[in-house]
Amino acid sequence: MRPLRIAIIGFGKIAEDQHVPAIAGNRRFELVATVSRQGNGVQGVRSFTSHQDMLREVPDLDAVAICTPPSVRYGIARDCIQAGLHSLLEKPPGVTLAEVEDLACLAAGHQVSLFTTWHAQYNPAVTAAAKRLAGQEISRMEIVWHEDVRKFHPGQQWIWQPGGFGVFDPGINALSIATRIFPGELFVREAELMFPENRQTPIAARLTFASSTGTGTLTADFNWNHTGDEAWNIAVETAEGTELLLSHGGSRLSIGGELQASGGEGEYPSIYSEFADLIDERRSHVDIRPLRLVADAYLTGRHSRVEAFED
Repeated sequence: MRPLRIAIIGFGKIAEDQHVPAIAGNRRFELVATVSRQGNGVQGVRSFTSHQDMLREVPDLDAVAICTPPSVRYGIARDCIQAGLHSLLEKPPGVTLAEVEDLACLAAGHQVSLFTTWHAQYNPAVTAAAKRLAGQEISRMEIVWHEDVRKFHPGQQWIWQPGGFGVFDPGINALSIATRIFPGELFVREAELMFPENRQTPIAARLTFASSTGTGTLTADFNWNHTGDEAWNIAVETAEGTELLLSHGGSRLSIGGELQASGGEGEYPSIYSEFADLIDERRSHVDIRPLRLVADAYLTGRHSRVEAFED
């Protein structure tokens, strides 16, 4: 069986640090092209500055991994699906729910696989937490997701523009974990979104959730103006008294204060293993739950203005 010929569209840090080694480590894939506005890429692999040029000039392409900012992802994915390519979308899969739903219908019509990836869900510790919480009633869930935007997105302006997500760019990782481990549906009951005076997306947010399987306090606190060490934690307590903590972005699981051993491939190797399986079986995996929570936060939230933000 020949490898699946794949291209990366949107060659930034996440593509270079995560997608390239995951593809190289999976015998089912062969990286044959990259696309970025600057022409960046991998030595020995053809690079392009537009996906249209790549689609015209690279023969026998099977799949694409689309790692662009979300605001331009829909049009690129639509072109690729219409060209008959299996498509992997970095998180978040689109700016709106309607975009993602349209891509899912288009993929079904063209009989190609669409994979909306949420990389944090593929931490082995997250999988272990989901198994431990299955069937449980939750009495408390507290998400604390604090980091410094200057460290992780220095000088990047798209994150502050409509469709850029602001603090939900990292915060949606926490929501993806929460929807993976929580034994039931989560609904946004209340939200407060804090917008810098000179920006169009929030720098901080506080959410309160409701659920048919949660009887206590379910909250999330996102802060993109944090200094010091990052805090990427999700604490959960069941009605039976089990206390569970996912820390370090979901990579470490503690139960009752005891760190649990966890094995597995890791986030991006697991993503590409699943992508290969989806392609083999001509199936799609489209998960909009984390994006829906962000959309509902905007719909239900109180908006407030805070001091201007400058890099």
